[in-house]
Amino acid sequence: MPFDPIATARDHWITNGWTDAAPGMAAVTSVMRAHQLMLAKVEKALRPFGLTFARYEVLMLLSFTRHGEIPMARASSRLQVHPTSITNAVDRLEQAGLVRREQHPDDRRTTLIRITDDGRSIARSATDAVNEQVFAALPLGKDDIEQLVAVLTRFRATAGDFTGPERTTD
Repeated sequence: MPFDPIATARDHWITNGWTDAAPGMAAVTSVMRAHQLMLAKVEKALRPFGLTFARYEVLMLLSFTRHGEIPMARASSRLQVHPTSITNAVDRLEQAGLVRREQHPDDRRTTLIRITDDGRSIARSATDAVNEQVFAALPLGKDDIEQLVAVLTRFRATAGDFTGPERTTD
């Protein structure tokens, strides 16, 4: 487009007397549009591996665990998604031979998700692609990226997305 439609919408907000809400509208709309653009790039990078971003996140979560396994409920919590979303992603990953479900050895009510060797291999290759095509190729300078992360982290914290430290040791 030869103009920024969000800036134009902001002008309309001001013209219609919603001046106090105009910056917030522009911020929310900008973040949502940026999400669409980023997700499209990530999905394009993952497509050759037969992965969606949701499935990739599950594989990466498993690859970062000590033993390559995690209870389904904990995966849902860690990825901050509804349990149904984890079930759907695991179903697809299991069909592809990238993970398998196992009964927890000490708790029959708990199902573990375990990454397979093929899952680890795909996760590594997919990560190489996403790193090259998306994460290391953002059209922003390092300082802008760090500032963006800091602002979004503050927003997430004040919105209740997390309550403790930014990082954990596990």
